[in-house]
Amino acid sequence: MARRAMSICPTPGCPEYTNGGRCTGCQAEAEARRGTSTQRGYGSRHRNTFRAAVLARDPWCVCTETNHDHGEPCGAPSQHADHHPRSRRELVADGEDADDPRHGRGLCGPCHSSETARHQPGGWAAEQL
Repeated sequence: MARRAMSICPTPGCPEYTNGGRCTGCQAEAEARRGTSTQRGYGSRHRNTFRAAVLARDPWCVCTETNHDHGEPCGAPSQHADHHPRSRRELVADGEDADDPRHGRGLCGPCHSSETARHQPGGWAAEQL
């Protein structure tokens, strides 16, 4: 199996070499700046109100945008309650209840990862999601 060449950490000014992505120190700093899920608004109210209701309504992934032929829903078991079509951040900025289940949809893990990478500011490189 071929080994991948090491590269410099993509954090500006960091000289560390990695096997890809941020070095351990820069990744830890980014996670600390990001805050916990509760600090980002995903506390017990989110889990008990939004997530529970969205997954009960959409037990199967409803994503038709990610790697699916003919616009058909994925149909895999839903694992994530995704804010759609507006993000949690947009809903809060507009003064709306981001924990209202009508603002969400159920997605499987791969579809949620793909949608987050494509639609969140900076994708997976975002400092704050």
